[in-house]
Amino acid sequence: MTTHADEFEIHRSRLFGLAYRMLGSAEEAEDTVQDAYLRWSSADREDVERPGAWLAKAVTNLCLTRLTSARARREVYPGPWLPEPVVTSDGALGPLESAEQRDAVSFALLVLLERLTPAERAVYVLREAFAYGYREIAEVLDLGEANCRQLHRRATQRLSAEGTRFEAEPERQARLVESFLTAARDGDVAELERLLAADVTWWGDGGGKVSAARRPIEGRERVLRVMAIGFRRYIAPLGLTVEEINGATALVARDGDEIVGVITLEIHEGVITEVRAVVNPDKLAFVKRQLGGA
Repeated sequence: MTTHADEFEIHRSRLFGLAYRMLGSAEEAEDTVQDAYLRWSSADREDVERPGAWLAKAVTNLCLTRLTSARARREVYPGPWLPEPVVTSDGALGPLESAEQRDAVSFALLVLLERLTPAERAVYVLREAFAYGYREIAEVLDLGEANCRQLHRRATQRLSAEGTRFEAEPERQARLVESFLTAARDGDVAELERLLAADVTWWGDGGGKVSAARRPIEGRERVLRVMAIGFRRYIAPLGLTVEEINGATALVARDGDEIVGVITLEIHEGVITEVRAVVNPDKLAFVKRQLGGA
C-alpha cells in the first residue's frame, strides 16, 4: 500500500520547482514544501481525489502567503534583490530541454516576476511553467476562470513591457561565458569591452552582509571600472568554475572549498547585457549543498 510519505515523494521535485518559481528563494521553497507535507500527512485521503492537484494547490497558497511578507521585506532590502541561485544540471528544477523551459527559471525572468502581484505571479507560473489550463488554475486559486485569463494577460503584458531578452542558444552562451572568464582572469580589458553591451548593467546582491554596490551600475565604461577593481581585489585570489545555474552557464567563485559567489550573465545578440553577482552568504546555502561547498 502506498503511504502518505510515498505519495508525497512522487510529487516533491515538481512542488519544489513550483515553490521556487513563485518565491525566487530555494530555502523558502524547501520550507514551503515541508509545510505542504505536514498538511498532506494530516489530510484525510478519502477527501483527496487527485493528490498532485491537491498538493499543487497547497503549495501555491502557502507561497501566496509567503509572498505577501516577502514583498514587504524586499522593499527595505539593502541594495538590489536577486533570486537565490540553483544548480540545474541535476534536474533540481525539472527538465530544461527547451529555451522556454530555461527562460522560466532564468534570473532575468525571476527578477521581473517580482514586479507582478502575487496572484499574477501564481497564474503566470502555473500557466507558463507547468502548462496548467485556466480551469485548473481557477481551481488552484479559487478564482473564476475569466479572472485567471485576465490575470495571465495582465502579467504577460507587464513582462513584455519590460523588454525581456533571452539568448536562446546554450552553446553560444557557454562560449561567451568562457570568453568572459578568460578575459577576467587575464585582466584583458579590451576583450571585456568587446563582450559587454554598451548599455550593460551590473547588479550585486550582498544583502548588507558582504560588500556590494547598493545600486545598479549602468553602462560599459562604469561596469568595466567596477570589474577592473573588483576582479583584481576580490576575484583574482578566488577560484572560478563554470556551472549550469538557473538553466544557463554561470560562474561560481570559491575561496578554497567555500563558495562565496555566483555570477550569472544575461546575453542578447552575442553580447552581455546584464551581470548579476550573488554574494549574500544566506543566498548561497542551497547551491553550497548542491555542489558540496563548505
